[in-house]
Amino acid sequence: MADTVLVTGGSGFVGSHLVRQLLGDGYAVRATVRDPGDPVKTAPLRRLGDEFPGRLELFRADLLQPGSFDDAVAGCRVVFHVASPFLMPEKISDGRNQVLEPALQGTRNVLEALAKSSSVERLVLTSTVGAIFGDYVDVEQMAGRTLSERYFNTSSTLANNPYHFAKVQAEQEAWRLVGAQDRFDMVVLNPGLILGPSFTPASDSGSLFLMNELMSGYFFYGAANFSFTLVDVRDVALAHVRAAALPSASGRYILARPEMVSFQEMGTIIRDRYPRHLRLPRHQVPDWAVRVLGPRFGLTPDYIRKHLGIRFPVDNHRSVDELGLTYRPAAETVLDHYESWRSHRAARRSASR
Repeated sequence: MADTVLVTGGSGFVGSHLVRQLLGDGYAVRATVRDPGDPVKTAPLRRLGDEFPGRLELFRADLLQPGSFDDAVAGCRVVFHVASPFLMPEKISDGRNQVLEPALQGTRNVLEALAKSSSVERLVLTSTVGAIFGDYVDVEQMAGRTLSERYFNTSSTLANNPYHFAKVQAEQEAWRLVGAQDRFDMVVLNPGLILGPSFTPASDSGSLFLMNELMSGYFFYGAANFSFTLVDVRDVALAHVRAAALPSASGRYILARPEMVSFQEMGTIIRDRYPRHLRLPRHQVPDWAVRVLGPRFGLTPDYIRKHLGIRFPVDNHRSVDELGLTYRPAAETVLDHYESWRSHRAARRSASR
C-alpha cells in the first residue's frame, strides 16, 4: 500500500503542483483546504482526484484554529506544511493579522497535530529565501556576498517587510518545536520567487500577483532594475518529494537558480517569443529616475537603496548535490508562466460572455 502523506494548503500554487507530483509518484495524498466546497479553489484538486481515483482526500483546515489539522495528520508518514499566505507588500495593510498570525500560529497548530500522531516520521516545511535575508543589502554581508542557507533573516520587522518577518518567525518556531522532541525530523525548503504554470487562476500567491502586474502592462514604460531569485514551481514540487523520500535529507535547502533574473529580462524572454505583446517593457528605467520617481509609485527611498540594482549569486549546491535537482532554464519557466496566465485569462473572458 502506498505511503499516506499530507499536503497543507493543497489548493495553492505550490500545493496543487505538489499534490500532482505525489500522486504521480504513487502516494496516497491528503490535502487540506480552507473550504472543500469552494468549486473554484478546489477544481484542480477535484480533477486530480478523478485522474487518480481513490488516492486523494480533501480535509477542511484553518491555520488559525487549534486542532484543525489533527484528523488530516493522523495516519500520515510525511507531512508537507505548505500553507501560508504569500502577499506582496502593497497587499499588506495589517502585517500581524494578514501574514504573521497565519504563518506562526498555523505552524504551531500543524506541529501540535504531528505531536499527537505516532505515524509521522518527517515534516517538510515550505519556507522562503525571505527567511534567510530581509533586504538585498543583507546578502552583501554574507560570506562571498553569496546567498546561503547558513543565515537567518534578522533585519525584517512587522513594519519593514512583514511577509519575510512572518516566514522567519514561523521557520524558527518550527525548528524550536521539532528540537524539543525526537520522534520525527524536519527538512526545510527555502525557495526564491516561484514561477511557472498555475493549475488555478484563483490562487492568492504573491508571485502570481507580481507577474500579473508585469504582463498586464504595469511596467509598460520601463522596468526598474530589480532582480529576483527564481525557481520553477515544478522544481519546487519535486524538491519536496525528494526531501521527504531521501533519508539523508536534512537541514535547509535553498531552491533557486544560481543567478538572479530581472523584470527586464523576463519581459525580453516573453517578447522574443511573443513580439506582439506590446504591454511588456522594452527598456530598463535608469536608476536615477527610479530614485526620483519611485516614491510616487509606492517605493520608499529606503527600499530603493536596499534593492535597486543589487544582484548576488545564489549558492544552491545542497539542492543540486543532495536532492539531485536540475533546475529548469529561466526562459522555460517564464514562458510557461506567461502561457498559463494567458490561457487562464482567455478562459475567464470566455466564461464571462
